[in-house]
Amino acid sequence: MNFLKLAKVAALAATVGLVALTTVARAEVSEVRISKGFGILYLPLIVMEDQKIMEKQAAKAGLGDVKVDWVMLDGGNVINDAMMSGTLDFAGTGAPGFITLWSKAKGIPNVEVVGISALSATSLWLNSNKPALTSLKDITDADKIALPGIKTSLSAVVLQMMVAHEFGRENFAKLDPMTVGLPHPEALAALVGGQTEINAHFTSPPFSYLELKNPKIHRVVNSVDVIGNITLDVTFAPKKFVDANPKMTQAFLDSLDEANAFIASNKQAAAEIFARNSKVKVSVDDVLEMLNDKDTQFSTTPTEIMDFADFMHLAGTIKVKPEAWTDLFIPSLHSRKGS
Repeated sequence: MNFLKLAKVAALAATVGLVALTTVARAEVSEVRISKGFGILYLPLIVMEDQKIMEKQAAKAGLGDVKVDWVMLDGGNVINDAMMSGTLDFAGTGAPGFITLWSKAKGIPNVEVVGISALSATSLWLNSNKPALTSLKDITDADKIALPGIKTSLSAVVLQMMVAHEFGRENFAKLDPMTVGLPHPEALAALVGGQTEINAHFTSPPFSYLELKNPKIHRVVNSVDVIGNITLDVTFAPKKFVDANPKMTQAFLDSLDEANAFIASNKQAAAEIFARNSKVKVSVDDVLEMLNDKDTQFSTTPTEIMDFADFMHLAGTIKVKPEAWTDLFIPSLHSRKGS
């Protein structure tokens, strides 16, 4: 074969390779739908949206001009329903809600879900406008505790874990009948207003902080004091989506890492972003106070996530329990020092 023919063969091979690469890139979606929730726990996702980090990371990964649609959802059951209906690609949610869905869907083709990353940790406070409530032991049948997603939401399961610690594991559901499903912003308004049956609210920043600005509201208990500081929120996606879109999935994880780095090095800017996007009125100084709280942490690496899985399995909430935290998350996280 002469030089000219070799050159033509090489050019043809290069063209075929380029077409193949283009085909692979086009196989991935060009639009992603992501849900976020209320509160500081979702700050990395809020920063991602505000700074268009996902769009930048997708372009960097060779995925072109990706459209990112953001949805505000609150409560593990609501988020899980949206994921199962096919209206979400990535979601930020409480760890218990994700673990519940992971357990139910494990081994079912086209239904399985997988964790992409940890998201955040902070303290949850049980606040009350009833002076007589000073501990979990003071709560009676006449009291009503607002939280999003009865039994299934992050707040609901953390409260159960705290109750188990206080009254014994067999009594973990002791306060469930006193809980009322209500999104955090509405619960804040109800507690501060004092005109409804709601006399307690188990919540995260900024709502916990804002409530205590009212002299009639006091803190009953801090979750970190009872169960420690563990990963509370995670991100997850349908496994079939992750398998079909590995580059997009990695771009999402890289976006979260970039958002966390932004928060760590630009707390003032991060506070401004949250205050600007918050569904409730909160000052930048208020947000900075929350970000400087030692209990507030942002990381894509899970911490003590198995505490949730172990409790939920013993409580009968889930039937299939992961053997290790790595069972819950994508391989990209497995080399990190999670737990």
